[in-house]
Amino acid sequence: MVIRAPRRLIAIINASAGAASKQAIVERLVEVFRPDDVDARVLLARNRAELATLARAAVREQPDIVVAGGGDGTINAVAAELVGTNIALGVLPLGTLNHFAKALHLPLDVEAAARIVIAGNAISVDVGEVNGHIFLNNSSLGLYPSLVRRRDTQQEQLGRGKWAAALWAALTLLRRHAFLRVRLSLNGEEIERRTAIIFIGNNAYQMNGLRIGERERLDAGQLSLYLPHRGGRSGLSMLAVRALFGCLRESRDFDALFATAIDLETHHKRLLVATDGEVAAMDAPLRYRIRPGALRVICAKSASIA
Repeated sequence: MVIRAPRRLIAIINASAGAASKQAIVERLVEVFRPDDVDARVLLARNRAELATLARAAVREQPDIVVAGGGDGTINAVAAELVGTNIALGVLPLGTLNHFAKALHLPLDVEAAARIVIAGNAISVDVGEVNGHIFLNNSSLGLYPSLVRRRDTQQEQLGRGKWAAALWAALTLLRRHAFLRVRLSLNGEEIERRTAIIFIGNNAYQMNGLRIGERERLDAGQLSLYLPHRGGRSGLSMLAVRALFGCLRESRDFDALFATAIDLETHHKRLLVATDGEVAAMDAPLRYRIRPGALRVICAKSASIA
């Protein structure tokens, strides 16, 4: 479905995302939107809480499109307010990895992405949910959420750069991180596993070869679950090396399972859970669900998802 010449558009930009000047980006976006006779407002949010507040206010105004400018965490925060509405989400990739933008086949140049938003090619995509928190890309437990928390601490307290802090956190956690014992219920079966990491995706991820982390579809109506075979620390280190060099193989390195609902139980009362790179403590058990077609989003016309 194409939204013809959207009359009203509200763009919300994360002021802390990426390295570029956000005021300069705002000025560029105003220039891009103006020639297309779009009634557009561009707002700056100082933090995640303000992102959600501005998104809720935007929904009340019922524009044709609400645009989120930032990384995957920013896109998640705005999308959470749009799920289940008829308002389309526009994406401006201003983060580090921009996984969701890439899944939509969007250009990483902000002006080119803004022109795609104006073109208004809207499709419906699935949304993952865990205990009321949505995710557009994936959710994980174990090593990754702990790594993010430790990385952020390194950045805030020691002033390290993002990648240096992440490397230091990874090296530390590989030596010390506690393994999880979990019971997973899906497709009428139960799986018990001791593992350092659990990865649950919104639809299927490419986990073999050099295209690791890519998705062919966002509308297949399923969650994907990936569990590593290797249980010890040496096995975990080897798994990380194989992933880095694109040498993962499903039959050798991990189990891949698919379901519309996954329940996870553990002896822990609360767990650190990552959703689209943002970490929060959640009460166990964890209830994962897929919400088919719950979000309308603007994508490039060349996207293979529809």
